[in-house]
Amino acid sequence: MNNLLSRRKMLSTCSSGFGMLALQGLLGQNQLSAKPHFTPKAKSVIFCYMSGGVSHIDTFDPKPTLEKYGGQPMPVKVERTQFNNNGNVFPSPFKFKRYGQSGIPVSSIFPRTAGMIDEIAVIRSMTSKVNEHAQGNYAIHTGFPFMGHPTAGAWVNYGLGNLNQNLPGFVVLHSGGSIPPHGGVGLYGSGYLPANNQGSILQVDKEEPINNVTPKESNSLQRKRLDFHKSFDQQFLQKVGYNQQVEAAIQNHEVAYKMQAAVPDLCDLKGETDATKKFYGLDSTDVQKASYARQCLLARRLVERGVRFVELSCLTEKTGAGGAANPWDQHGVLEKGHAAMAHQVDQPIAALLQDLKIRGLLDETLVVWAGEFGRTPFSQGSDGRDHNPYGFSIWMAGGGIKGGTVYGSTDEFGYHVTENKCDFYDLWATVLHLLGLNHENLTFRHGGRDLRLTDVHGRVLKPILA
Repeated sequence: MNNLLSRRKMLSTCSSGFGMLALQGLLGQNQLSAKPHFTPKAKSVIFCYMSGGVSHIDTFDPKPTLEKYGGQPMPVKVERTQFNNNGNVFPSPFKFKRYGQSGIPVSSIFPRTAGMIDEIAVIRSMTSKVNEHAQGNYAIHTGFPFMGHPTAGAWVNYGLGNLNQNLPGFVVLHSGGSIPPHGGVGLYGSGYLPANNQGSILQVDKEEPINNVTPKESNSLQRKRLDFHKSFDQQFLQKVGYNQQVEAAIQNHEVAYKMQAAVPDLCDLKGETDATKKFYGLDSTDVQKASYARQCLLARRLVERGVRFVELSCLTEKTGAGGAANPWDQHGVLEKGHAAMAHQVDQPIAALLQDLKIRGLLDETLVVWAGEFGRTPFSQGSDGRDHNPYGFSIWMAGGGIKGGTVYGSTDEFGYHVTENKCDFYDLWATVLHLLGLNHENLTFRHGGRDLRLTDVHGRVLKPILA
């Protein structure tokens, strides 16, 4: 009897094996779902997250009426606040000035960012359904006010894949002892998406930005060890059948191996000129400012290398008025606290925008500046402000955004939205649109339902698009 297999028989018998090999190749390139729905305007996102709740009426939404009623009781109904220790109308302690050809007014605490206002679209009509930090942080990051859902960076990485196989597609930058906002590292999680889409935290000012990233043995020995582990993983995968989480774990091992060379090179700033470092503010005697400047410079280096989504983290401000996890949270001493926080981020962010523009990267990089809610037009105690989710400001710049634009408005007190009300679903619908993704079609089947970043909501903010 002839035991040799014919070519036809061999292909028939091994068809599932060949399919698995092809699938593994696709997954190894992280390109299984990496296809835009239409031509994108942007390739990457840099998310400058201002944890704690920036006061819009002290930054990008001036309200002269507050001067008129300063020190008087609010002449309109006051909603219940987080601490319900509500005082009188509190005029902004900061002056506003118009900048650029657009003439958009910006607070005196952001003189450098103001110089880039013609690249920026200010959205003055953002709202949130929650009024507490952890819930607010989850709401803006995931679209849901509780943990368990994928964050925006994970969705972007899942939808588009990574352009650099030696680095994660979603990176979160910490420095100077910064910590995750209230809600913890779940804010950077992949939820029910494959685990290779979660954010990788880089401590950019440490000798080892990621623990154990420095190899302790030769490259050839590591490769042999990893291949040995991989053989067991593949055997397990064949037993359980195709499983995205198992595949994601295998991918993560491979990326971690490649990161040993890529991350130290990324974080080594020797190739940057002294002029560039000074431009960002790395030479500042203000430790917080210098640390944030390093994050901004690393963000530019990451998008240059094809990383899809980069999130930056603020540091505790020096007055002690805001907490480590929510440094913009000035329930008291607002003038000192907001001035200190603005000093920390103003020059680095302005430098980031300008540097991206000079290098031709701003057209393909979308920069988002936002916090989880705004603050009240009346005081908390004598010199602070409580949380205000009913109307606040964020801004966007770069890839596909019409600079020098103001969208929406709040009432004369800056309390409630009066025109073009929008929410976080609209924000992410717009971001995904600029990345070439239809937010309604970017879904993942979980628990018997097709889930998405924008839930069942969201509309693209077309007036701010170029």
